[in-house]
Amino acid sequence: MTRRYLFVIDRAPYGDWSGREALDMAFSAAAFDQPVALLFTGAGVQWLRDQQQPAAIEQKTVSRNLSAASLFGIEALYADQASLDRFKLAQSEPSLEISTIGSIREVENQFTDVVRL
Repeated sequence: MTRRYLFVIDRAPYGDWSGREALDMAFSAAAFDQPVALLFTGAGVQWLRDQQQPAAIEQKTVSRNLSAASLFGIEALYADQASLDRFKLAQSEPSLEISTIGSIREVENQFTDVVRL
């Protein structure tokens, strides 16, 4: 059985490093030809916000990192619709192809390993 990995990012992009660490882990797994997807839920959907300007807190935007997802071989980017609604994100970063989902459980069931930091 082929292992399939789902990395869940559920924290805002600039509050701590767990999301970036999850992204690094996902990119590393995908670079070794493992089937990998990312799920953004809760405050993690803030990663998808268009026109982020983190320079005020002396950080780089995460949108550049996410735009490299397909280059690393990330198969899919998912966003929880309830979280998008909660944070009023109707439009995400236009360069990203995001699949919105209604049930986190249904997506998680498609993967052998679900990674949350």
